[in-house]
Amino acid sequence: MKMGEAARLSGCHPETMRYYERIGLLAAPPRTTGGYRDYRPADVDRLRFISRGRNLGFSLEEIRSLLALAEDDGLSCQEVDHLARLHLVDIRARLGDLERMASELERVIDGCSGGERGDCAILDTLRHPPP
Repeated sequence: MKMGEAARLSGCHPETMRYYERIGLLAAPPRTTGGYRDYRPADVDRLRFISRGRNLGFSLEEIRSLLALAEDDGLSCQEVDHLARLHLVDIRARLGDLERMASELERVIDGCSGGERGDCAILDTLRHPPP
């Protein structure tokens, strides 16, 4: 199938597909005699896997590892579980960081009087963060 159809079926943008080919996450498909990329159903499945991994916040290197694990029938699920648990720890840490940022921004916004620009609490906080 051509790139447009593979993109539609996988939910992956064509430029992203080209990028995944460049970095080796997706093997370059064979070309038709007209020079078009000729994707197979397995390529679409791989693109879905990559896209779903990205939606879950996995880095491209983590996805590369997960793909290698998915392709090795001899490996146990334990390695995948370990990688997923590490990723969950990272997500929870980022959530904590986001909560702290939201609280600080809320505090700064609450301190804004909406007055003249020279007296803007938000800009002052960005210029001079608290000690």
